[in-house]
Amino acid sequence: MRLSTRGRYAVMAMVELASRNGSRGTKRDAGRPVSLAEIADAQLLSLAYLEQLFARLRRSGLVASVRGPGGGYRLGRPPGEITLAEITEAVEETIRATRCEEGGPGCAAGKRCPTHDLWVELGEQIHLFLAHVTLLDVVEGRVLGRAARPLLASDACDDAHPVDISAGSL
Repeated sequence: MRLSTRGRYAVMAMVELASRNGSRGTKRDAGRPVSLAEIADAQLLSLAYLEQLFARLRRSGLVASVRGPGGGYRLGRPPGEITLAEITEAVEETIRATRCEEGGPGCAAGKRCPTHDLWVELGEQIHLFLAHVTLLDVVEGRVLGRAARPLLASDACDDAHPVDISAGSL
């Protein structure tokens, strides 16, 4: 399962913008509008494609455009308040790991496949992860180690009935 090109490129571009908008840049660059050409060059992305993505990001309020000489884009909110899930949603990216079409008859030959729920849940876990990572987390390198093991039914049972090991019950 991977996030499609549109979602990945939007996140890459927004991280670049956040890093140049003063989160990690020099005081001289802080708050300065960043041109899409600068982002395209830095991230090796198509300028025409970035223009399409940034139109969607602007409509969602995640970026603000500045017109005129020296114009470009700024973040619409502080980088610590913009999640990666918001970015992917702004570019109309849904995270789906199933091969089912929305409203379609099913995964394979018009039937729901036995692994359907597994893939739906994986897509939901990815969304939850992205919803808890901000642009600032990425810019400051605070992403690794954030994945958490899901709570299993047996874990909940253990928490509800702790074992007293002091009495030698084990």
